[in-house]
Amino acid sequence: MTDLVVLQHLEREGPGRFAEEARRRGWTVTVCRPDRGEPLPRLGPGQALLVLGGPMGVADIGSPSFPWLAGELALLRDCLACERPVVGLCLGGQLLAAAAGGQVVPLMAGEPPVRAYEVGWGPVGWTRPQGKEPVLAGLGGTMPVLHWHGDRIQLPTAATLLGSTPLCAEQMFRIGHHAHGLQFHVEVTEAALQDWLDEDGDYVLMALGPDGVEQVRAGQARWGEEGERQGRRLINNLLDRIAALLGGYPLL
Repeated sequence: MTDLVVLQHLEREGPGRFAEEARRRGWTVTVCRPDRGEPLPRLGPGQALLVLGGPMGVADIGSPSFPWLAGELALLRDCLACERPVVGLCLGGQLLAAAAGGQVVPLMAGEPPVRAYEVGWGPVGWTRPQGKEPVLAGLGGTMPVLHWHGDRIQLPTAATLLGSTPLCAEQMFRIGHHAHGLQFHVEVTEAALQDWLDEDGDYVLMALGPDGVEQVRAGQARWGEEGERQGRRLINNLLDRIAALLGGYPLL
C-alpha cells in the first residue's frame, strides 16, 4: 500500500487534487500538521512525501513563530539522501531547493529591479523535451497554472529546471529522479481558491492592485477548466513517478 504523507501548514492550503488523485489509485493519504504542534513523520517503506505551501518562507527558518520549519528542512535533506519520492509545492518547493543547497530570495522585476509578486493565472512554459521528462508527458508546450508567491528559488547545482515564466524563471524542477519542486499550484480546487481569495485578499490586493481579486476570478473563469485538466495530468504524471520509485519499476 502506497501512503502519501502530506505536510500541511495552513488550514486553507490542503492537498486538494493531489489527495483526490492519490485516493483514486487506492493510496492512503496521511496529513501531518506541524503548525498545530503535531510531530513530523518518521517515514518508512511505501511512503512518499508531499510538502504544501504557506505564507511563511525559507527566511523564517529559526523563527520562534515557525519552530517546525527547521525540522522540515532536515526531513527533506534525509529524503534527498535516501532518494525517497518527494513533491514540494510553493513553500514546499522552496524548502526542497534549500535542502539541496539552493537559496530563496525575494522576487524582483524591472530596471531598476523592484519587489514583484506573481499572483493569479498565467502560463508556465516547459524548458525540457517531454520525451526526456516523463512528468511532462501530454502537457504540450505550456500550461495555465495558478501562481501565489513573492519569492524566487535560486536552484542548487543538482537541480534540473523543467518549467519557467517570464517573471520568475524557476517554476518547476527536479533533483535526481525522485524529487520534484513546483513554484505554482496545481492542487487548488475552485472551491479552495474562493477560500484563498476570502482569507488572503489583502495579499492579492498588494500584488495586483485594487481589482486584484476580480483579476484572479476572471483568470479562473478563463483558464480554470483547462488548468484543472492539465493540472490533474501533471499530478498523475508525478504520482506515476512515485509509484515507479516505490514499486521498483524501471524508470524511463
